[in-house]
Amino acid sequence: KLIEESPSPGVSPEIRKQLMETAARAAKASGYVNAGTVEFLMDRDQNFYFMEMNTRLQVEHPVSELVTGVDIVKWQIRIAAGVPLDFTQEDITVQGAAIECRINAVGPGKVDFFHTPGGPWVRFDTFLYQGYEIPPYYDSMLGKMIVYSSTREEAIRKMTAALSELVIGGTRNNIEDQIEIIRDERFKKGDYYTDFMKTFQKAGN
Repeated sequence: KLIEESPSPGVSPEIRKQLMETAARAAKASGYVNAGTVEFLMDRDQNFYFMEMNTRLQVEHPVSELVTGVDIVKWQIRIAAGVPLDFTQEDITVQGAAIECRINAVGPGKVDFFHTPGGPWVRFDTFLYQGYEIPPYYDSMLGKMIVYSSTREEAIRKMTAALSELVIGGTRNNIEDQIEIIRDERFKKGDYYTDFMKTFQKAGN
């Protein structure tokens, strides 16, 4: 996975409602309690198919938090402590658009310069610091660039600017690749599928 966004431009409000209802039924049927993620795959005709359920928060949870205003991490801890939810599904509304780009290392190295962008609704979740040595033994993700705005178009512009300002010197990474993906017309139109990177690379990018 490279980029996550919410809400998905490829899912209609009607299908989104069905997805949420199906996910809730799956959790109830299994007696599941606390934060979890139900994943589906959807075809071009908007038929969706259950793929898996992860009984944990996932890397992309910030985009859900930003568009719903719900601190999922906080509620995960509170539920584990026996605190009941003080809201229902009917209280959850999706507003605005959020995008998250995973910034990955391309091999080991030492961070000799590190600069992160700032501004309203722009954040970079990371463990990095200047002088950090990136080992070859673990997951390649260095951090998550996350932006939020009132519209998807504005979120894309904000992400392009944020990625352009992000500097992780001394090690190869995929910042430039992410900028190219965000700028791709297919991404801007929301017309992308699971084979996007294969066709993106074939196009010479």
